[in-house]
Amino acid sequence: MKDTIAAISTALGVGAISIIRVSGEESISIVQKIWKGKNLEEVPTHTIHYGYICDGDKMIDEVLVSVMRAPKTFTKEDIIEINSHGGISTTNSILELLLRNGCRLAEPGEFTKRAFLNGRIDLIEAEGVMDLISSKTEKSRDLALSQMTGNVSSMIHSLREKLSDVIANIEVNIDYPEYEDIEVVTIEKMKESISYFKEEIQKILNRSETGTLIKEGIQTVIIGKPNVGKSSLLNRLLEEEKAIVTEVAGTTRDIVEGDILIDGILLHMIDTAGIHDTSDKVEKIGVQKSLEWIEKADLVLFVLNYNEELEEEEKELLEKVKEKTTILIINKGDLEEKLKLPSLPFPIVKISALQNEGIEELREKIKTLFHLEEIETSDYNYLSSARSISLLKQCLDLTNSIEQGLEQHLPVDMMEIDLKTIWNLLGEITGETYSEELIDTIFSRFCLGK
Repeated sequence: MKDTIAAISTALGVGAISIIRVSGEESISIVQKIWKGKNLEEVPTHTIHYGYICDGDKMIDEVLVSVMRAPKTFTKEDIIEINSHGGISTTNSILELLLRNGCRLAEPGEFTKRAFLNGRIDLIEAEGVMDLISSKTEKSRDLALSQMTGNVSSMIHSLREKLSDVIANIEVNIDYPEYEDIEVVTIEKMKESISYFKEEIQKILNRSETGTLIKEGIQTVIIGKPNVGKSSLLNRLLEEEKAIVTEVAGTTRDIVEGDILIDGILLHMIDTAGIHDTSDKVEKIGVQKSLEWIEKADLVLFVLNYNEELEEEEKELLEKVKEKTTILIINKGDLEEKLKLPSLPFPIVKISALQNEGIEELREKIKTLFHLEEIETSDYNYLSSARSISLLKQCLDLTNSIEQGLEQHLPVDMMEIDLKTIWNLLGEITGETYSEELIDTIFSRFCLGK
């Protein structure tokens, strides 16, 4: 962390400006070597200066340079940001000059990693930075901002502090039993504490389902046999002619994708190849992909034709999706009824994709199934990363284990090991306890220059 790093922080390509970021002890002195303008080593911190980037006597670009001195910067190191004209050649030339004059090319996410290691942000806030960059909806942006500002972290910090008090009390009881003025940790008091922690962890986990929904959206797959109107349904939901629609069965041979918003939640729509037995090699691959997508989906839209009897393959598919959140779409409801359905646990929506009928009812059904209208928009203090949620679930399992031990009247000091494990797991969520491997894995997913 003693070396000085540099990277392009804006998307590489044609644009009005590009930003090349430099961070480290030698940031200012290195940029000064390729700069013509005010002496950057003498200017006040958090100021912007006009000048030129030059390679010897050759001018590379006319730029604005921001000077930000430690510790009041994102990485808590000296940072220089060079605002150049956009363009691949110009941007790369400036970066190349910086590397030749003493900088090292930053690894993906290394600026944010330094911010974490230098105590500027915790892991939840760091993950919020990446979520903000990749957010596709207003709600996912608000969720990421709540994580970045430390609102989410404070929930975990508070829980960890209360747990510290319980652990400290147990240790004092064990080490100094002769003290009369300390609170004795009895089985009943432990039960109260564990009940509280269990309830709080469960609350956060329940809310995290909403956080995941906001962040990831709903993976929605449209399935059915060929020529039942899957592609027409996709086009109606997207309100554009995304999928090719013909009367020829098997027109869709690969997945066709598109996104829609319902109450601010992203639905990633996937129109699959018609599922049926086929000897066509290409179509077989499409059918296999369709079956794989069913396993991944959060929501299955199963399309059937009102004017056709249920086929054996469709009956098998109905069995396959029994454990999935599924809506049965009965298409071509304006034709003669031939479809006879067995008793099924799925909601049913009748539509006519051709006439654009029933689409709004389908949207409302999706909102009801996922309780979208109940999502709290004034409070975005949700955990949303799979890593954090997994760690919190481990904490919940341990509280259950402690409860069982207490019911068996095991000594309180035997519970201390599990309590300390919970304390460490909560620390892993915020990054107060971590391994180098974990940190490298998390920040390797970040974009270069962030």
